[in-house]
Amino acid sequence: MTPPMHRDGLRTRLFLAHLLVICAGTVTLLLVTLLTAPTLHDRLMIALLGPDVAITSDPTMAAMEQATNAVFQTAMFQALLISSGAASLIAVAVSLLVSSRIVTPIRHLLVASERIAAGHYTERVAAPGNDELAALATQFNTMADTLEDAERRRVALIGDVAHELRTPLATIEGYAEGVLDGVVVPDETTWALILDEVVRLRRLVADLQDLSRAEAKQLALHPISIDPAVLVARAVARLAAQYAEKGVVLGTDVMPGLPQVAADPDRIIQVLINLLGNALQHTGMGDTVMVVVTGEAGVVSFWVHDTGIGIAAEHLPHLFERFYRVDKARARSTGGTGIGLTICKALVEAHGGRIWIESHGIGQGTTAGFTLGSGTAHEL
Repeated sequence: MTPPMHRDGLRTRLFLAHLLVICAGTVTLLLVTLLTAPTLHDRLMIALLGPDVAITSDPTMAAMEQATNAVFQTAMFQALLISSGAASLIAVAVSLLVSSRIVTPIRHLLVASERIAAGHYTERVAAPGNDELAALATQFNTMADTLEDAERRRVALIGDVAHELRTPLATIEGYAEGVLDGVVVPDETTWALILDEVVRLRRLVADLQDLSRAEAKQLALHPISIDPAVLVARAVARLAAQYAEKGVVLGTDVMPGLPQVAADPDRIIQVLINLLGNALQHTGMGDTVMVVVTGEAGVVSFWVHDTGIGIAAEHLPHLFERFYRVDKARARSTGGTGIGLTICKALVEAHGGRIWIESHGIGQGTTAGFTLGSGTAHEL
Protein backbone atom coordinates (compact mmCIF):
# COMPACT_ATOMS: atom_id res chain seq x y z
CA MET A 1 0.00 0.00 0.00
CA THR A 2 1.33 3.43 -0.97
CA PRO A 3 0.78 6.27 1.52
CA PRO A 4 -1.27 9.25 0.30
CA MET A 5 0.54 12.27 -1.08
CA HIS A 6 0.89 14.87 1.69
CA ARG A 7 0.69 18.54 0.89
CA ASP A 8 4.26 19.06 2.09
CA GLY A 9 5.54 15.68 0.94
CA LEU A 10 8.47 14.94 -1.35
CA ARG A 11 6.23 14.32 -4.36
CA THR A 12 4.53 17.70 -3.90
CA ARG A 13 7.84 19.49 -3.52
CA LEU A 14 9.25 17.81 -6.62
CA PHE A 15 6.16 18.75 -8.63
CA LEU A 16 6.27 22.36 -7.42
CA ALA A 17 9.97 22.55 -8.28
CA HIS A 18 9.25 21.24 -11.78
CA LEU A 19 6.33 23.65 -12.10
CA LEU A 20 8.55 26.57 -11.11
CA VAL A 21 11.06 25.56 -13.77
CA ILE A 22 8.25 25.31 -16.35
CA CYS A 23 6.91 28.77 -15.47
CA ALA A 24 10.36 30.32 -15.53
CA GLY A 25 11.10 28.75 -18.91
CA THR A 26 7.76 29.84 -20.38
CA VAL A 27 8.07 33.45 -19.20
CA THR A 28 11.66 33.61 -20.43
CA LEU A 29 10.59 32.28 -23.83
CA LEU A 30 7.81 34.87 -24.16
CA LEU A 31 9.95 37.81 -23.06
CA VAL A 32 12.94 36.94 -25.21
CA THR A 33 10.70 36.33 -28.24
CA LEU A 34 8.75 39.59 -27.83
CA LEU A 35 11.90 41.62 -27.31
CA THR A 36 13.96 40.18 -30.14
CA ALA A 37 11.38 39.23 -32.78
CA PRO A 38 10.67 42.81 -34.14
CA THR A 39 14.35 43.60 -34.56
CA LEU A 40 15.04 40.25 -36.19
CA HIS A 41 12.00 40.76 -38.47
CA ASP A 42 13.25 44.17 -39.62
CA ARG A 43 16.72 42.82 -40.32
CA LEU A 44 15.36 39.90 -42.33
CA MET A 45 13.09 42.20 -44.34
CA ILE A 46 16.00 44.52 -45.14
CA ALA A 47 18.10 41.56 -46.15
CA LEU A 48 15.28 40.24 -48.36
CA LEU A 49 14.05 43.47 -50.05
CA GLY A 50 17.16 45.62 -49.87
CA PRO A 51 17.65 48.89 -48.02
CA ASP A 52 16.16 51.05 -50.80
CA VAL A 53 12.83 49.20 -50.76
CA ALA A 54 12.69 48.61 -47.00
CA ILE A 55 13.29 52.29 -46.21
CA THR A 56 10.73 54.34 -48.18
CA SER A 57 8.74 57.50 -47.72
CA ASP A 58 5.75 56.19 -49.65
CA PRO A 59 2.75 56.45 -47.27
CA THR A 60 1.11 53.40 -48.84
CA MET A 61 4.20 51.25 -48.41
CA ALA A 62 4.70 52.54 -44.87
CA ALA A 63 1.10 51.74 -43.94
CA MET A 64 1.40 48.29 -45.49
CA GLU A 65 4.63 47.69 -43.59
CA GLN A 66 3.04 48.71 -40.30
CA ALA A 67 0.01 46.52 -40.97
CA THR A 68 2.25 43.60 -41.88
CA ASN A 69 4.30 44.08 -38.73
CA ALA A 70 1.17 44.24 -36.59
CA VAL A 71 -0.27 41.09 -38.15
CA PHE A 72 3.05 39.30 -37.73
CA GLN A 73 3.37 40.30 -34.07
CA THR A 74 -0.23 39.29 -33.33
CA ALA A 75 0.16 35.95 -35.05
CA MET A 76 3.49 35.38 -33.37
CA PHE A 77 2.07 36.27 -29.93
CA GLN A 78 -0.94 33.97 -30.40
CA ALA A 79 1.28 31.15 -31.62
CA LEU A 80 3.55 31.64 -28.63
CA LEU A 81 0.61 31.54 -26.23
CA ILE A 82 -0.78 28.38 -27.82
CA SER A 83 2.57 26.61 -28.03
CA SER A 84 3.59 27.72 -24.51
CA GLY A 85 0.26 26.51 -23.10
CA ALA A 86 0.54 23.15 -24.86
CA ALA A 87 4.18 22.77 -23.83
CA SER A 88 3.32 23.67 -20.23
CA LEU A 89 0.51 21.10 -20.08
CA ILE A 90 2.77 18.39 -21.46
CA ALA A 91 5.56 19.45 -19.09
CA VAL A 92 3.16 19.32 -16.11
CA ALA A 93 2.03 15.81 -17.09
CA VAL A 94 5.63 14.66 -17.52
CA SER A 95 6.53 16.30 -14.20
CA LEU A 96 3.76 14.41 -12.42
CA LEU A 97 4.90 11.16 -13.99
CA VAL A 98 8.57 11.72 -13.14
CA SER A 99 7.75 12.82 -9.59
CA SER A 100 5.63 9.73 -9.11
CA ARG A 101 8.34 7.41 -10.47
CA ILE A 102 10.87 8.95 -8.09
CA VAL A 103 8.68 9.14 -5.00
CA THR A 104 6.77 5.83 -5.26
CA PRO A 105 9.82 3.59 -4.62
CA ILE A 106 10.83 5.82 -1.71
CA ARG A 107 7.34 5.52 -0.23
CA HIS A 108 7.51 1.75 -0.61
CA LEU A 109 10.79 1.84 1.30
CA LEU A 110 9.13 3.96 3.98
CA VAL A 111 6.26 1.50 4.37
CA ALA A 112 8.64 -1.46 4.46
CA SER A 113 10.90 0.20 7.03
CA GLU A 114 7.90 0.95 9.25
CA ARG A 115 6.82 -2.70 9.08
CA ILE A 116 10.33 -3.91 9.87
CA ALA A 117 10.47 -1.50 12.80
CA ALA A 118 7.22 -3.07 13.98
CA GLY A 119 8.78 -6.54 13.92
CA HIS A 120 7.79 -7.81 10.45
CA TYR A 121 11.30 -8.83 9.35
CA THR A 122 10.12 -10.65 6.23
CA GLU A 123 9.18 -7.37 4.51
CA ARG A 124 10.99 -6.68 1.23
CA VAL A 125 10.72 -4.13 -1.60
CA ALA A 126 11.00 -4.51 -5.36
CA ALA A 127 14.25 -3.31 -6.93
CA PRO A 128 13.62 -2.87 -10.69
CA GLY A 129 16.14 -1.17 -12.94
CA ASN A 130 19.77 -0.37 -12.25
CA ASP A 131 19.67 3.24 -11.05
CA GLU A 132 20.37 4.67 -7.59
CA LEU A 133 16.84 3.92 -6.34
CA ALA A 134 17.21 0.28 -7.38
CA ALA A 135 20.58 0.14 -5.61
CA LEU A 136 18.96 1.66 -2.51
CA ALA A 137 16.18 -0.95 -2.61
CA THR A 138 18.74 -3.73 -3.00
CA GLN A 139 20.72 -2.48 -0.02
CA PHE A 140 17.49 -2.18 1.97
CA ASN A 141 16.64 -5.80 1.22
CA THR A 142 20.14 -6.85 2.22
CA MET A 143 19.73 -4.99 5.50
CA ALA A 144 16.33 -6.64 6.02
CA ASP A 145 17.87 -10.07 5.38
CA THR A 146 20.53 -9.35 7.99
CA LEU A 147 17.96 -8.17 10.52
CA GLU A 148 15.75 -11.20 9.87
CA ASP A 149 18.70 -13.53 10.31
CA ALA A 150 19.77 -11.75 13.50
CA GLU A 151 16.23 -11.96 14.90
CA ARG A 152 16.00 -15.64 13.99
CA ARG A 153 19.31 -16.34 15.70
CA ARG A 154 18.27 -14.28 18.73
CA VAL A 155 15.08 -16.28 19.14
CA ALA A 156 16.98 -19.53 18.63
CA LEU A 157 19.60 -18.46 21.16
CA ILE A 158 16.98 -17.67 23.78
CA GLY A 159 15.36 -21.04 23.23
CA ASP A 160 18.70 -22.84 23.33
CA VAL A 161 19.81 -21.07 26.49
CA ALA A 162 16.50 -21.84 28.17
CA HIS A 163 16.88 -25.48 27.17
CA GLU A 164 20.46 -25.63 28.47
CA LEU A 165 19.53 -24.00 31.78
CA ARG A 166 16.52 -26.23 32.36
CA THR A 167 18.42 -29.45 33.11
CA PRO A 168 20.92 -28.18 35.73
CA LEU A 169 18.30 -26.00 37.39
CA ALA A 170 15.87 -28.91 37.56
CA THR A 171 18.59 -31.09 39.10
CA ILE A 172 19.49 -28.46 41.70
CA GLU A 173 15.83 -27.85 42.46
CA GLY A 174 15.14 -31.59 42.84
CA TYR A 175 17.99 -32.16 45.25
CA ALA A 176 17.16 -29.01 47.23
CA GLU A 177 13.53 -30.08 47.61
CA GLY A 178 14.66 -33.60 48.53
CA VAL A 179 16.93 -32.27 51.26
CA LEU A 180 14.16 -30.01 52.62
CA ASP A 181 11.65 -32.86 52.59
CA GLY A 182 14.08 -35.26 54.20
CA VAL A 183 13.99 -37.61 51.21
CA VAL A 184 17.61 -36.94 50.19
CA VAL A 185 20.42 -37.22 52.71
CA PRO A 186 22.52 -34.01 52.68
CA ASP A 187 25.86 -35.81 52.54
CA GLU A 188 29.01 -35.14 50.52
CA THR A 189 27.65 -36.97 47.49
CA THR A 190 24.56 -34.79 47.36
CA TRP A 191 26.51 -31.56 47.68
CA ALA A 192 29.01 -32.79 45.06
CA LEU A 193 26.17 -33.40 42.58
CA ILE A 194 24.72 -29.96 43.23
CA LEU A 195 28.18 -28.41 42.88
CA ASP A 196 28.66 -30.19 39.52
CA GLU A 197 25.46 -28.61 38.20
CA VAL A 198 26.53 -25.19 39.46
CA VAL A 199 29.86 -25.62 37.68
CA ARG A 200 27.96 -26.49 34.47
CA LEU A 201 25.90 -23.34 34.81
CA ARG A 202 28.98 -21.21 35.41
CA ARG A 203 30.72 -22.75 32.38
CA LEU A 204 27.66 -22.11 30.24
CA VAL A 205 27.49 -18.48 31.34
CA ALA A 206 31.20 -17.98 30.63
CA ASP A 207 30.89 -19.56 27.18
CA LEU A 208 27.84 -17.46 26.37
CA GLN A 209 29.71 -14.34 27.43
CA ASP A 210 32.63 -15.22 25.14
CA LEU A 211 30.26 -16.04 22.30
CA SER A 212 28.35 -12.78 22.73
CA ARG A 213 31.57 -10.75 22.66
CA ALA A 214 32.89 -12.67 19.68
CA GLU A 215 29.75 -12.22 17.59
CA ALA A 216 29.57 -8.54 18.59
CA LYS A 217 33.22 -8.06 17.49
CA GLN A 218 34.11 -6.92 21.04
CA LEU A 219 36.49 -9.70 22.08
CA ALA A 220 39.90 -8.03 22.01
CA LEU A 221 42.93 -9.92 20.76
CA HIS A 222 46.51 -9.31 21.85
CA PRO A 223 48.62 -10.81 19.04
CA ILE A 224 52.32 -11.48 19.33
CA SER A 225 54.82 -13.26 17.10
CA ILE A 226 55.05 -16.82 18.38
CA ASP A 227 56.35 -20.19 17.23
CA PRO A 228 53.48 -22.56 16.25
CA ALA A 229 55.29 -25.39 18.05
CA VAL A 230 55.02 -23.45 21.32
CA LEU A 231 51.26 -23.11 20.92
CA VAL A 232 50.88 -26.84 20.31
CA ALA A 233 53.15 -27.79 23.20
CA ARG A 234 51.19 -25.66 25.67
CA ALA A 235 47.84 -27.04 24.55
CA VAL A 236 49.04 -30.65 24.65
CA ALA A 237 50.51 -30.17 28.13
CA ARG A 238 47.14 -28.96 29.42
CA LEU A 239 45.35 -32.15 28.33
CA ALA A 240 48.10 -34.77 28.58
CA ALA A 241 46.88 -36.08 31.95
CA GLN A 242 43.28 -36.51 30.73
CA TYR A 243 44.47 -38.40 27.65
CA ALA A 244 46.67 -40.66 29.75
CA GLU A 245 43.80 -41.35 32.16
CA LYS A 246 41.50 -42.43 29.31
CA GLY A 247 44.21 -44.44 27.54
CA VAL A 248 44.20 -42.37 24.33
CA VAL A 249 47.56 -41.79 22.64
CA LEU A 250 48.28 -38.09 22.08
CA GLY A 251 51.12 -37.15 19.71
CA THR A 252 52.41 -34.19 17.74
CA ASP A 253 54.09 -33.72 14.36
CA VAL A 254 55.29 -30.18 13.76
CA MET A 255 57.06 -29.39 10.50
CA PRO A 256 60.52 -27.94 11.23
CA GLY A 257 61.40 -24.43 10.14
CA LEU A 258 57.87 -23.02 10.28
CA PRO A 259 57.58 -19.22 10.38
CA GLN A 260 56.21 -17.52 13.45
CA VAL A 261 52.55 -16.59 13.41
CA ALA A 262 50.94 -13.37 14.66
CA ALA A 263 48.35 -14.61 17.12
CA ASP A 264 46.92 -14.17 20.59
CA PRO A 265 48.46 -17.20 22.37
CA ASP A 266 45.67 -17.56 24.93
CA ARG A 267 42.96 -17.57 22.26
CA ILE A 268 44.71 -19.97 19.88
CA ILE A 269 45.52 -22.32 22.76
CA GLN A 270 41.82 -22.10 23.65
CA VAL A 271 40.98 -23.23 20.11
CA LEU A 272 43.48 -26.11 20.26
CA ILE A 273 42.25 -27.25 23.68
CA ASN A 274 38.67 -27.24 22.44
CA LEU A 275 39.53 -29.31 19.37
CA LEU A 276 41.65 -31.71 21.44
CA GLY A 277 38.87 -31.94 24.03
CA ASN A 278 36.34 -32.84 21.37
CA ALA A 279 38.71 -35.47 19.99
CA LEU A 280 39.14 -36.94 23.48
CA GLN A 281 35.36 -37.15 23.96
CA HIS A 282 34.93 -39.10 20.73
CA THR A 283 37.81 -41.55 21.11
CA GLY A 284 38.32 -44.54 23.37
CA MET A 285 41.14 -46.55 24.90
CA GLY A 286 43.74 -47.44 22.29
CA ASP A 287 42.73 -44.68 19.85
CA THR A 288 45.21 -42.07 18.68
CA VAL A 289 44.99 -38.29 18.38
CA MET A 290 47.70 -36.45 16.42
CA VAL A 291 48.32 -32.72 16.23
CA VAL A 292 49.99 -31.95 12.90
CA VAL A 293 51.30 -28.51 11.94
CA THR A 294 52.36 -27.70 8.38
CA GLY A 295 53.18 -24.52 6.48
CA GLU A 296 52.95 -23.36 2.90
CA ALA A 297 53.01 -19.96 1.16
CA GLY A 298 52.97 -17.99 4.41
CA VAL A 299 50.03 -19.95 5.85
CA VAL A 300 50.43 -22.26 8.84
CA SER A 301 47.88 -25.07 9.13
CA PHE A 302 47.00 -26.86 12.37
CA TRP A 303 45.39 -30.31 12.11
CA VAL A 304 43.89 -32.47 14.86
CA HIS A 305 43.46 -36.05 13.56
CA ASP A 306 41.74 -38.73 15.62
CA THR A 307 40.87 -42.38 15.04
CA GLY A 308 37.60 -42.13 16.95
CA ILE A 309 33.96 -42.73 16.13
CA GLY A 310 33.79 -40.28 13.24
CA ILE A 311 30.92 -38.04 12.17
CA ALA A 312 28.12 -38.74 9.70
CA ALA A 313 28.07 -36.51 6.61
CA GLU A 314 24.71 -34.88 7.45
CA HIS A 315 26.15 -33.39 10.64
CA LEU A 316 29.25 -31.75 9.14
CA PRO A 317 27.57 -28.55 7.83
CA HIS A 318 26.08 -27.81 11.27
CA LEU A 319 29.01 -28.43 13.61
CA PHE A 320 29.81 -24.73 14.06
CA GLU A 321 26.20 -23.75 14.84
CA ARG A 322 25.42 -22.72 18.40
CA PHE A 323 24.30 -25.57 20.69
CA TYR A 324 24.45 -28.12 17.88
CA ARG A 325 25.36 -31.59 19.13
CA VAL A 326 25.95 -34.73 17.08
CA ASP A 327 25.24 -36.92 20.12
CA LYS A 328 23.21 -34.93 22.63
CA ALA A 329 23.24 -37.58 25.32
CA ARG A 330 27.00 -38.02 25.15
CA ALA A 331 27.62 -34.26 25.17
CA ARG A 332 25.52 -33.78 28.29
CA SER A 333 27.30 -36.57 30.11
CA THR A 334 30.64 -34.88 29.47
CA GLY A 335 29.37 -31.44 30.37
CA GLY A 336 29.78 -29.75 26.95
CA THR A 337 27.81 -26.58 26.31
CA GLY A 338 27.55 -27.02 22.53
CA ILE A 339 29.04 -23.62 21.65
CA GLY A 340 32.77 -24.36 21.89
CA LEU A 341 33.18 -24.81 18.15
CA THR A 342 31.19 -21.64 17.50
CA ILE A 343 33.63 -19.70 19.68
CA CYS A 344 36.58 -21.39 17.96
CA LYS A 345 35.28 -20.32 14.56
CA ALA A 346 34.94 -16.71 15.70
CA LEU A 347 38.44 -16.69 17.20
CA VAL A 348 40.11 -18.22 14.15
CA GLU A 349 38.32 -15.89 11.74
CA ALA A 350 39.32 -12.93 13.92
CA HIS A 351 42.92 -13.93 13.24
CA GLY A 352 42.21 -13.92 9.50
CA GLY A 353 42.16 -17.71 9.23
CA ARG A 354 39.54 -20.35 8.57
CA ILE A 355 38.47 -23.50 10.41
CA TRP A 356 36.87 -26.74 9.23
CA ILE A 357 36.04 -30.30 10.27
CA GLU A 358 36.23 -33.37 8.04
CA SER A 359 35.19 -36.98 8.49
CA HIS A 360 34.70 -39.89 6.09
CA GLY A 361 31.83 -41.23 8.16
CA ILE A 362 31.03 -43.29 11.22
CA GLY A 363 34.04 -45.25 12.45
CA GLN A 364 36.43 -43.38 10.13
CA GLY A 365 37.78 -40.82 12.60
CA THR A 366 37.65 -37.04 12.39
CA THR A 367 40.02 -34.27 11.30
CA ALA A 368 39.65 -30.73 12.55
CA GLY A 369 41.87 -28.00 11.16
CA PHE A 370 42.43 -24.27 11.06
CA THR A 371 44.89 -21.87 9.48
CA LEU A 372 46.85 -18.87 10.66
CA GLY A 373 48.82 -16.42 8.60
CA SER A 374 51.87 -14.33 9.35
CA GLY A 375 49.83 -11.11 9.12
CA THR A 376 48.74 -8.93 12.04
CA ALA A 377 45.70 -10.20 13.88
CA HIS A 378 42.91 -7.68 14.35
CA GLU A 379 40.36 -7.17 17.08
CA LEU A 380 37.03 -8.94 17.02
